[in-house]
Amino acid sequence: MLTKRIIPCLDVHHGRVTKCVQFINRRDVGDPAELSAYYNEQGADELVFYDITASHEERDIMLDAVRRTAEQVFIPLTVGGGLRTVDDMHRMLRAGADKVSINSSALSNPQLIAEGADRFGSQCIVLSMDVKRTDDTPDDDRLRWKCYLRGGRVATDVDALEWAQRGVELGAGEIVVNSIDGDGTLDGYDLPLLRTISDAVEVPVVASGGAGKLEHFSQALYEGHAHAVLAASVFHYGTFTIGQVKDHLASKGVPVRQ
Repeated sequence: MLTKRIIPCLDVHHGRVTKCVQFINRRDVGDPAELSAYYNEQGADELVFYDITASHEERDIMLDAVRRTAEQVFIPLTVGGGLRTVDDMHRMLRAGADKVSINSSALSNPQLIAEGADRFGSQCIVLSMDVKRTDDTPDDDRLRWKCYLRGGRVATDVDALEWAQRGVELGAGEIVVNSIDGDGTLDGYDLPLLRTISDAVEVPVVASGGAGKLEHFSQALYEGHAHAVLAASVFHYGTFTIGQVKDHLASKGVPVRQ
């Protein structure tokens, strides 16, 4: 079994790391470069940097903040937010990102996934999905989730499972599945959502949204079939260290990089 990855997430708003609950009630957490250095020292496997209002504000991502962050880490760095073209992706990679994450722009222009994969390789293209459970109950009676645009502000009629499968067909090499229902609540990941997506695609799926207890991480990997776990609040506020999460996973028989 491949080692499972622990990934702190930096949600950046105008150059500062912030944290919300279900995408509202933003609180300042700190400087992205300083937090990046801290998580790098703690043994994080990767780091994700999201400029969470770039798409909503229709502006470019803050390159200086990305550069300062990249200078502090020696682990893979994924950057997302406001990336609309392959040239935008290229600028992020030149600024120090190892992978680029696209969400709203991919939903608006699915071919962007294929263009990015063709130019930089599928391993470089991460499809990020902000999704929320829907009350729709079609004849097949399966649970359904819909995708949201612009940092969870705009609902679409796009089915999350169908979109994940199409994204992989277009060339995405990884999928981050973020539950709006669970985001910042500390109540645990949406396990049915993770299992539904993970079992349907052949690329790594990263769990996001809801981690609050150590058990939530192992549940996402075992019950949710995720390949990696992403979290923010529990790391930013010192609830757990990266080492504590890895020790917990190791005690459950989950292979992790020490």
